[in-house]
Amino acid sequence: MKILLGGIGALILGVAGLIVWWVPFLLILKGIIPIILILGGALAVYLGIEDVKTSSSSAKEETPKESTE
Repeated sequence: MKILLGGIGALILGVAGLIVWWVPFLLILKGIIPIILILGGALAVYLGIEDVKTSSSSAKEETPKESTE
């Protein structure tokens, strides 16, 4: 019950805070969005490079080695 009341209180304070500080919230949001896009893009590039490395190394392992016997 305490958690429910705390959640309701936080929700009310959050909505009231957004109403009172709407313009500063938008300014902060404008500043955060480019940072999130840069970090997300960097993460996608890193994961893409790792995927290419993994797929190229697994492709090398799948090819059967010919015996020289």
